[in-house]
Amino acid sequence: MKKDLSSYYKGKKVFITGHTGFKGSWLTAWLELLGATVKGYALPPDYEYSLFSLLQPLEKGNNILADIRDKEKLKKEIKSFQPDYIFHLAAQPLVRTSYNIPAETFDINVTGTANLLEAAIGLPGKCVITVITTDKVYENKEQDILYKETDQLGGYDPYSASKACAEIVVSSFRNSFFNLATYDHHHKSIVSARAGNVIGGGDWNKDRIIPDIIRALQDNKPVEVRNPGAVRPWQHVLEPISGYLSVAALLSDRTANISPAYNFGPLPDDHLSVRELVEQAIKSWGQGNWKDISQPDQPHEANLLKLDIGLANRELEWFPKLNAMQAVVWTVNWYKQPVKQQADYTFAQIKEFISL
Repeated sequence: MKKDLSSYYKGKKVFITGHTGFKGSWLTAWLELLGATVKGYALPPDYEYSLFSLLQPLEKGNNILADIRDKEKLKKEIKSFQPDYIFHLAAQPLVRTSYNIPAETFDINVTGTANLLEAAIGLPGKCVITVITTDKVYENKEQDILYKETDQLGGYDPYSASKACAEIVVSSFRNSFFNLATYDHHHKSIVSARAGNVIGGGDWNKDRIIPDIIRALQDNKPVEVRNPGAVRPWQHVLEPISGYLSVAALLSDRTANISPAYNFGPLPDDHLSVRELVEQAIKSWGQGNWKDISQPDQPHEANLLKLDIGLANRELEWFPKLNAMQAVVWTVNWYKQPVKQQADYTFAQIKEFISL
């Protein structure tokens, strides 16, 4: 996308669910730089020194701490704000956690999405809605293939299946309430965005590879690694966020010739194994080691997953700016900053990324 994003977002009202989370915090920070007015709706951060707490990007009145499953509260906050754009990121985002709370994972990820889209039906003005799902929505055959947006949806674990269900919800609302044929009546556009394994500064979630690595390195302990041979579409957090912002901006310009979903991930030959990512992180940190703790009876996680990003290349002119190794370096460099400097460093990385 060649046009400056600020021309789309400056002075616009943007509603973000999940704004206190890892990706939501980065998205909120970028939108602040673009001059947008952001209102966030999410649960409080569930760990100390969260990126959102460090950035403190929102005024108190626009920082709504509430549950996505509270339909009436959500509807009230969206209606009172009258957003030009909505980005839906609120979710239970962890595969391993979904094995412990499967029904709750479906409730949050599926019913929460339906709540958000139902709330948008009543908006009187024009609004672009971007629903963030995941690369794990595809029926993974564990083969060395690149998954396209038109491939079959599925999900082995409850998290992946819940996100595939959320995609079906999006499709249903698109056909039933936001149909292109009746756009002049409802003035709503909707798209789903599927990103690969995202890394970057400020992520402290449990059972995610980068937070596990950083905690171990900070404590001078070996990094404990599951499935070191597993291959993932690793990318820096700013890559998919640039995709989210780009597709929503273009959708605000036109409603035809935009696909219903887009993959955002690395180039086809830039997929790293867990081992390669861990070793690059240790190298960037300057010291450390790792050990394999894989167990035969551990919960299932995909061993091979790759995305085809050709559609985003062609229709959005979106391409990744950092390769996977550079993404690891950028990520580790963020964690090496003193806590008091991490907020400024976050904005500095966004500005540097924009300039690439």
